[in-house]
Amino acid sequence: MINAAPSDQPLPLFALRGICRTYGAGETEVRALIDVDLDISGGELIVLLGPSGSGKSTLLNILGGLDRPSAGAIHFRGAPLTGQSEEALTRYRRRHVGFIFQFYNLIPSLTARENVELVGEITDDPLEAAEALELVGLGKRLDHFPSQLSGGEQQRVAVARAIAKRPAVLLCDEPTGALDVKTGVRVLEALQEVNQRYGSTTLIVTHNGDVARMGARVIRFGDGRVRSVETNSERVPPSALVW
Repeated sequence: MINAAPSDQPLPLFALRGICRTYGAGETEVRALIDVDLDISGGELIVLLGPSGSGKSTLLNILGGLDRPSAGAIHFRGAPLTGQSEEALTRYRRRHVGFIFQFYNLIPSLTARENVELVGEITDDPLEAAEALELVGLGKRLDHFPSQLSGGEQQRVAVARAIAKRPAVLLCDEPTGALDVKTGVRVLEALQEVNQRYGSTTLIVTHNGDVARMGARVIRFGDGRVRSVETNSERVPPSALVW
């Protein structure tokens, strides 16, 4: 069971210390993450930048309980996340984490509303599907099937599905990677709205350096290491981004 530890002081949502992730051994060894130390506060919107293979997605998978570090410790709301059983990690993902990937993974035979309603079966207090879809600008497309939606609309259904569980953490891996500029901006606007309205801590992995301007913080990765952590003194809305 992953429960928050009692404290009189505000705790970071995530505290990472010495996180390493190694795949393989010997000549095939790949060091995906090396000695990562980070604190992530509740309600932050953070952009993770870096070239392919720099460790961004590996970190996202570890924070989401989809992968485990090879070394180091992670605490979530003051309670240890590392060392938990698979059953405990499954509960953690269901209760606390929303995932958004580059590809939408919608069920073709279900409508937009029905794809979002699936979340209600695995979480305690979900948003109504119609409310989640209205939030991402699809209130008039509830009964459309994925084949009847554009790529940007399908991605926004995926966003609605992720936020319907009211996640504490929203992990987004290249959410605009397969979209054109106009639809990519609409997806980023939806993510920003969710972050501001519900306080979901939002991490966005991207190759697009301009997206960094919308984040409260920007974490740059290189060769498995955190190379810099920057705070934006002025943030810009997604509509002002270019790529």
